[in-house]
Amino acid sequence: MKRAALGLLLCLLAPAALARELLACGHPSYPPVSWHSQGQLVGLAPQVARELFAELGHEVRLLVLGNWKRCLLEVKRGRVDIVVAAYRTREREAWMGFSQSPLVADPILLFTRRDRPVRFDDWDDLRGLTVGLLLGDSFGERFDQFAARHLNIEWVSSGEQNFIKLAQGRIDFMPVGLYSWTLQNRRFGYDQLIVQQPGELVTEHYYLGVRREPSLLALLPHLDQRLRELAEDGTLRRLDEHYSARYLAEPHRMPSLYDPAP
Repeated sequence: MKRAALGLLLCLLAPAALARELLACGHPSYPPVSWHSQGQLVGLAPQVARELFAELGHEVRLLVLGNWKRCLLEVKRGRVDIVVAAYRTREREAWMGFSQSPLVADPILLFTRRDRPVRFDDWDDLRGLTVGLLLGDSFGERFDQFAARHLNIEWVSSGEQNFIKLAQGRIDFMPVGLYSWTLQNRRFGYDQLIVQQPGELVTEHYYLGVRREPSLLALLPHLDQRLRELAEDGTLRRLDEHYSARYLAEPHRMPSLYDPAP
């Protein structure tokens, strides 16, 4: 009897013994999914990641790493455990495991200056144009390959820099998720200058990702189940609305068209 009780106690203590602090990072300027705010990583995805891993006994420490490329590189090198939200690509799947259930769907549209529209009936219409992309950005394998071969790419560290460069006419267009663009454009005050072009580039999805370590990959089935439940009961939608409102309410200096935008 005592032996059975001891065995039960050891089983109950096992998850706690395996619990550890996990390091996580995310996109620094993609509200409401994730963004940097007053030295912290906030948004729908950081909150979901922290809560789901806490259910498994793990504490998640959210890191601010500067730019998106740096976040992905730290996971690839094994120094960070979790990407709170990322597109799935073949290249990333070589060193990161993804949930099967997405956090959000992300329709990607093209944005230009109002006085410099870009015709977009087919991807070939974009050949030779200059596009603004954030370091580490991917809009799916097809677009990434097309951009590398047929577009002039201007890389920046922040979404705000991209908006300034487009407003200044230094790039021809930028691809941005519809919902993130709506928030950022309202906040930056460029509603009348930067406009959406007809046609959708592609629809991608943001997934929760972990580095390819067996103990982390083993958590994905639970994370998948919980993500499905959060989608079905409306939690993800409510978090989207909450963090959209929070982003718009944050104090912010309107960028000037004459600000430097490297």
